[in-house]
Amino acid sequence: MLYLKEINFDDIEKEYLFVREIPFDENGFTNQWHGCSGEVFDEVVRKRIAYSKGEELPEGYVPESFFYLWKEDTIVGEFRIRHFLCESLREGAGHIGYFIGKEYRGRGYATEGLRLTLEKAREIVPEEEIYLRVNKDNPASLKVMLKNGGRIDHEDEMKYYVRVAK
Repeated sequence: MLYLKEINFDDIEKEYLFVREIPFDENGFTNQWHGCSGEVFDEVVRKRIAYSKGEELPEGYVPESFFYLWKEDTIVGEFRIRHFLCESLREGAGHIGYFIGKEYRGRGYATEGLRLTLEKAREIVPEEEIYLRVNKDNPASLKVMLKNGGRIDHEDEMKYYVRVAK
């Protein structure tokens, strides 16, 4: 069974082992904590929890909640929900970003994880639609978005901009 769980200190060891392996930037999903030490990760968790409450946000950031997709007792993915759009997010990263561990891809985890994340986003996001963005060279992720009710709103040379109804 797959389920989402918000970042927390009780699962910090498993969260750390997962996050440190996420590349710095893969398909537009960025992870500044790639390869970080366990000592540093304590502060990462503290900050991420604060960010979800709108506290300690860097300039230009909006509140953002961090969730892990679990399969039983194993983390298989990370999902992020930005609570609302500022100008840079409106044509940028949008409301939701996600990453599935390489060894777990192709098993439907992204589709189910995004479905679960959209349920949570519908409770958080004030806009009438939920915005996502995907690189054109990542057709698997586009397929996940479309399976979850997304539609391509527009595109540019490098990206599709997808909207999902609330």
